[in-house]
Amino acid sequence: MKKRCIYIVFLIFCTHTIFSQDLKPEYQKFVKSFIANVKSNNKAGVAGFISFPLGRDYPIPAVKNKADFIKRYDQIFDKTLKNKIIKSNPAKDWSEMGWRGIMLLQGDIWMDTDGKVITINYQSQYEKKQKTKLISSEKGKLNPAIATFKTPVCILETSKFRIRIDNLGNDNFRYASWSIKKSMSNTPDLVITNGKDISDGSGGNHHYEFKKGNFTYECAIIVIGTSDSPPASLTIYQNGKEILTQNAKLILK
Repeated sequence: MKKRCIYIVFLIFCTHTIFSQDLKPEYQKFVKSFIANVKSNNKAGVAGFISFPLGRDYPIPAVKNKADFIKRYDQIFDKTLKNKIIKSNPAKDWSEMGWRGIMLLQGDIWMDTDGKVITINYQSQYEKKQKTKLISSEKGKLNPAIATFKTPVCILETSKFRIRIDNLGNDNFRYASWSIKKSMSNTPDLVITNGKDISDGSGGNHHYEFKKGNFTYECAIIVIGTSDSPPASLTIYQNGKEILTQNAKLILK
């Protein structure tokens, strides 16, 4: 995953460097308004720019709504992030990146072209500490067979299965699954290690692939899709032939 993330950041950096131009005036208008609200510390005003739920780095819970955002505002918008926003030039530091939207600097914040903040990649020191505490707490609630890992990746829930993917270190991914009615404190029905994170193009879509005997388990994460695309899916192959596919809900870091 680390290599893939570095490649994506490098690709965005190169694209931004080569094709960067002043942000269109119609986009600058709402960027300026966003900056003004951050500068005046108008939490309710900033909340009006947010597309909810606003995802945070897993296992930090997503920001559910305006009230939740205002409550957690200072945890996300610390002094460093506020300064990046306040000191930014709407024309120069905010860049339109095609269908990806509009990004601040190298992707600290992403807006769509309607002026809604869809992603905040920046993580404050508070959230970094919060993440460490939550991971430690989460490990204590898991079945001991899977309580050891470097970082959690995501949880998928289909109509039949609950699937947990963790990074054991060195991009060695582990798949653990249960019946949807079981909790993750139960012994997993299936555990597979040595999984791979495979990119599906430059849009962010990717899938985790796990092999056990003549079976292949593929967990797809759908970042860019059609209006009716699920956020994730599980597909199982036997000897290369698809034998099951299910849409999945996703809890993603």
